Amino acid sequence: MVRLPFADRDQAGRLLGRRLAELLAGEPVVVLGLPRGGVIVAAAVAAELAAPLDAFVVRKLPLPGRPELAMGAIAGGGVLVWNDAVLRRHRPGPAELDAVVERERAELARREAAYRGDRPPPELAGRTAVLVDDGVATGATARAAARAVRALGPARVVLAAPVVPVRLDLSPEADSLVALAAPDPFGAVSGHYVDFRETTDEEVRRALAR
Repeated sequence: MVRLPFADRDQAGRLLGRRLAELLAGEPVVVLGLPRGGVIVAAAVAAELAAPLDAFVVRKLPLPGRPELAMGAIAGGGVLVWNDAVLRRHRPGPAELDAVVERERAELARREAAYRGDRPPPELAGRTAVLVDDGVATGATARAAARAVRALGPARVVLAAPVVPVRLDLSPEADSLVALAAPDPFGAVSGHYVDFRETTDEEVRRALAR
């Protein structure tokens, strides 16, 4: 039985890694962390699995005036996913949508350069790609990441996070979803951690260099 809240991302990652080690025993695995906070969780997961670690950059498209609410997400390879329920409810205008997408595409490119530099994407063919975040709320970011990773040809895609909403369904983008806790009501991801301070670019680079 997992007790909430988690102390921090590292503790959550170690617990998640132990769960994944039981489920993925014998499979060739590559762990991909979603920056920024997801990379810290992923580093602990990769250590538990003795698996290679890399970052996979994806950006939430925040609703104008409600930055905590994802109206969609983008990832590498031109992947764009909209959260139709949020768009129907709040109805942002076309100019607002275009401005958010343009801004977040620029930040996605900056982060890819900052974290990966000239390194090529990880080789995923024939391997299980484990996408790790520090939590999943709407699922928009996770869906965009899974679609982009799927295009790289892994044997299968596993989405893993310490905490997710109880009724979250990420099929068909992911072959499976692994979580330690699915509270109901859910609230914000940050509410399930004691220490959920913002992760810096330098912390991401250090985690990837381990």
